[in-house]
Amino acid sequence: MHNLDGHQTIMAFDYGLRQMGVATGQTLTGSAQGLCILKAHDGIPNWDEVSKLLDEWTPDLVLVGLPLNMDASESELSRLARKFARRLQGRFNANVLMVDERLTSQDAKALIREENNQGSKGRTDLTKIDHLAAALILQSWLDQPDLGRQP
Repeated sequence: MHNLDGHQTIMAFDYGLRQMGVATGQTLTGSAQGLCILKAHDGIPNWDEVSKLLDEWTPDLVLVGLPLNMDASESELSRLARKFARRLQGRFNANVLMVDERLTSQDAKALIREENNQGSKGRTDLTKIDHLAAALILQSWLDQPDLGRQP
């Protein structure tokens, strides 16, 4: 279990092959918010953009969503997400944990649809929700820090 004593800044990545959602949060308020979406090519982001984000936010902990199958088994995408997490550790000396991300993309889409029903009637591009999925990953960890595991 991760130590939640004191104020800590957390960053989360929703790993994907074409894009990755990024969110930030903090332990003081226990809240998370979507930050941005990074483009990726075959699961590889622009590492300069990742570096800029890490430099700007200086997170104490970085979370990476672990895309498990519904039966909790791992897939090729799980392996690639773990590889991405290990690269974050190696390149940036970041403290990284993996968090089960099952259903976060569906939850993010449901949130967007709900907001649309309550507000604007324009069409929403549901492929641009990865930063919200990252926020849900981060929020789930803030709510239950024992969900985190090593890459």
